[in-house]
Amino acid sequence: MIGYFNGEFVPESEIKISPFDRGFLFADGVYEVIRYYHDHFFLTDEHLRRMRHGLQQLRITPPDLEEFKIIIQRLIQANNLHDLDVLAYIQVTRGVRKPRTHFFPTEKTAPTVLILTSVFQRHQQEIDNGVKVILQPDTRWRCCDIKSIALLPNVLARQNAVDANAAEAVFVRDGMITEGTHTNFCAVKNGTMWTPPLSNFILAGVTRNLVLDICRKLSISVREDVIKERELETFDEHFLVGTTVEITPIIQIDDRKIAEGKPGAITRAIQTDFFESIKRHPEI
Repeated sequence: MIGYFNGEFVPESEIKISPFDRGFLFADGVYEVIRYYHDHFFLTDEHLRRMRHGLQQLRITPPDLEEFKIIIQRLIQANNLHDLDVLAYIQVTRGVRKPRTHFFPTEKTAPTVLILTSVFQRHQQEIDNGVKVILQPDTRWRCCDIKSIALLPNVLARQNAVDANAAEAVFVRDGMITEGTHTNFCAVKNGTMWTPPLSNFILAGVTRNLVLDICRKLSISVREDVIKERELETFDEHFLVGTTVEITPIIQIDDRKIAEGKPGAITRAIQTDFFESIKRHPEI
């Protein structure tokens, strides 16, 4: 496979990360994952807009993000990935600087840019039938609105989910649901779709934003409000949203089955319109 690294298209096996790269040493960087559906990328501008926000928050001088659109298209061509489901991974760090210091380099440092593509297998069975999730304490830092490459708490929580034969771990902070390790969390009560409001503890999910638009289009009322862990049982439906999980019903939380283990009607309606939206919004 061919990747892109600091201005060059090279075989992935030839990409070499410096031991003095601040992403390697400090997780000093941000990333995005963009879906390619058979013949087009989806919501690219929204992903790059969020990346720009993260770079600004970390005070990393952004490279030309518009050029990333051209690069990911060239990688699709170079790797012969047409007509496939693909993930494009984009990572930008503060760059290489020696010696290692906790503070920013005193001299201007070029950011390190890595872009990779890989074939993706949609989780069709989980989308169709629903999944089990587990609840986990939210031990992450207080800037979760930045899509940082510092993901160790997410990794540990997700592994706990794998060990529990669950598809995802959903974080709980101070008794409130925040989000999953790589997803946003939604629930339905009395016909209203709930999702936790954006804050420094919740990433502004690209798919989450689309789901809000879909709800308005379908005349499904929306409430961006806190969801308390102790009140989860009062909701009729629950589902995950994200770039890789798309719209995935939750049919079990820890040991408790949801709605007899069947996806709900509103979740299904949002799913249907979401997949139609992929066809309605083709990108070059």
